Amino acid sequence: MAAPRSDEDFLRSTGKMQPELLAYCYRMLGSVHDAEDLVQETLLRAWQAYGGFEGRSSMRTWLYRIATNVCLRALERRERRDLPVGLGGPDSDPDHPLAPERPGHTWLQPIPDALVTPASADPAAVVGSRESMRLALTAAFQYLPPRQRAVLILRDVLAWRAAEVAHLLGTSEAAVNSTLQRARARLAEAAPVADEVARPSDEAERALLDRYAAAFEASDIDALMALLTEDAVWEMPPVPSWFRGRRTIGRLIERHCPGFFRGSRVVPTRANGQHALAIYMRNDDGTHRAQGIYLLDCVAVGPSDVDRGAIAHITAFHDTDLFPTFGLPPVHRGVLVP
Repeated sequence: MAAPRSDEDFLRSTGKMQPELLAYCYRMLGSVHDAEDLVQETLLRAWQAYGGFEGRSSMRTWLYRIATNVCLRALERRERRDLPVGLGGPDSDPDHPLAPERPGHTWLQPIPDALVTPASADPAAVVGSRESMRLALTAAFQYLPPRQRAVLILRDVLAWRAAEVAHLLGTSEAAVNSTLQRARARLAEAAPVADEVARPSDEAERALLDRYAAAFEASDIDALMALLTEDAVWEMPPVPSWFRGRRTIGRLIERHCPGFFRGSRVVPTRANGQHALAIYMRNDDGTHRAQGIYLLDCVAVGPSDVDRGAIAHITAFHDTDLFPTFGLPPVHRGVLVP
């Protein structure tokens, strides 16, 4: 007779899987907070059923089956999370008042790389994981019906075989392949994927990030704008308005971001496989308080893919509730180590 399974057995079997389960739930829900809750629900359900786990499938498949069911149930009660660029065309006049926030609207959230990248991960695997976590791709997933979303992520992102997905979902391989075909077609229609973008080298991208942070802290609007592409995009959920073009963005900051000119503190971080900055704005009392998490999408602009870069897209999440998730305090009181 096999020895009864213990809590230690369960923790040992599931502990290393939590980052990838979190990444999966995040791709499904588009919210780091919801994803964390659903991973905990997945583990609770697994722990309650652990005594009856017979090993007919791998532990990984078993946990993904539970996580998928938990996500699909959660999505029955939730509206799609999106970004301002998914709501319509850009605002053409930054001198006009910004569109009012939409009460109750749910926005896509970023997720810190540190939560979904195991410390022991292979460097090559980390690079691949970062690309599959990019914000634009996660936003595109949200256009799919929940079951199509699950099949697309399992097949095209996680590279599961059709037979494995069929076993997980309790359906046939033919049904999985049909669902995948519909998911790909719908994704191409709702959020067309642009041609592959050339990105600067890691060294060039880090240098670009440093220059951006320095310009931000110095309140140097000209230096900041010089780092953007001519047709750069700026969005700032929960504000529904978004803007395109370096000059338009510069005018937007001058017109609607007075805090920029009072001085800031900037802490580098990473989210969704992209470089990011945590921004602390100076208040009237002299303190620097959390203002937002800015994700930067960089492209190569030199004669080679690794020559130099510019910033093509900035998503400024004005949500201070994200700071604890990134391990950052609400007030900047000196040197903060990311």
